[in-house]
Amino acid sequence: MKPQRSADTAESLDQTVYDALFNGVMHGRLKPGTRLQEAALCEQFSVSRTVVRQALRRLSEVQIVDIVANKGAAVATPSPKETRDVFAARRAIEGAIVREVARRIEHGDIEKLKQRLRAEHDALHDQDHPRWVALAGGFHLALAELSGNQVLQRMLTELMTRCSLIVALYEAPGEASCEHDEHARLVELLSLRDSNGAAEEMDKHLLALEARLQIPA
Repeated sequence: MKPQRSADTAESLDQTVYDALFNGVMHGRLKPGTRLQEAALCEQFSVSRTVVRQALRRLSEVQIVDIVANKGAAVATPSPKETRDVFAARRAIEGAIVREVARRIEHGDIEKLKQRLRAEHDALHDQDHPRWVALAGGFHLALAELSGNQVLQRMLTELMTRCSLIVALYEAPGEASCEHDEHARLVELLSLRDSNGAAEEMDKHLLALEARLQIPA
C-alpha cells in the first residue's frame, strides 16, 4: 500500500503547484512570457523537480505554459490569430451558456448574480483593479456554472485563462477588460428569461471586449 500512498501524495502536490500557477495566470499575477524556473518552483512549493515538471506538463497541455527544449518553461504568449480564435470560441460557447441559463434560472440565482454586480461595483469604486479583474472573470464562470453543463463550464474555464493572458498582453492603457454596465444588462435580460436577448448581449459584450484590446494586425 505504501507505493499507492506515495503516488497519491505526489498527485496532490502536483495539483497544488498546478492550481497555484493556474490561478496566478487567471488573476494576472503571472504575465505572458514570465519564465517559470524549475529550481525556484521547487523551493517555493517544497516539492521535487518531478512534481514541478508534471504540473508544468499539464499546464502546457491546456496551452497555459510553453515548454521549449533547452530553454525551459514560460507563461504562454498568445498570438494575434489565437486571440481572435479564442474570442470567436468564447462567443459561441457563452452564447450557448446564457441561453441555457435563461431557460433554467431561478430567483435565488438572480440575487446571487446581483450580489456579484455589487461586489464588482465596490471594487471599481475602491480602485482595486486586481480584485475587480477576478470578479469580472468570475461573473462569466458563474454563468457557466448556472447553465448546469459541465462540459461548457470546463471549456470556458480554459478559454477564460487564455483570455487572462491575452488581456495582460494586449490590454490598452486605461481600458477595462470587462464593463460593469454590460454585466448588469446581461443580468437584467436573464431575469426576464430572454434567451435571445441575453445571447445577443453576450455577443456584443465579447465583441466590445475584443475591440478594446490593442491586437496587432
